[in-house]
Amino acid sequence: MPHIRFTNRLDRHVECPSKDVNGSTILSALQSYFAEHAMVEGYVIDERLQLRTHMTIFVNGQPIRDRNNLHQAIDDDAVIDVIQALSGG
Repeated sequence: MPHIRFTNRLDRHVECPSKDVNGSTILSALQSYFAEHAMVEGYVIDERLQLRTHMTIFVNGQPIRDRNNLHQAIDDDAVIDVIQALSGG
């Protein structure tokens, strides 16, 4: 099962424990997580099911290829890290 982890910065706003979920794509894994942790969804994806601009996702330590297409396939043992995108100088 894919495993989803969230940055502790997001945990300041809403409870988002790490969890094993069902799903064969990034979006389906996220939706499986949101089914039990609905408050997290609005922080991560928008109404078009796209990643919010202040968030980023890594799968197995690699950034996702397309932020606007979360239908990218993932392996059954994928580790999905959802973090706040950082910027600055």
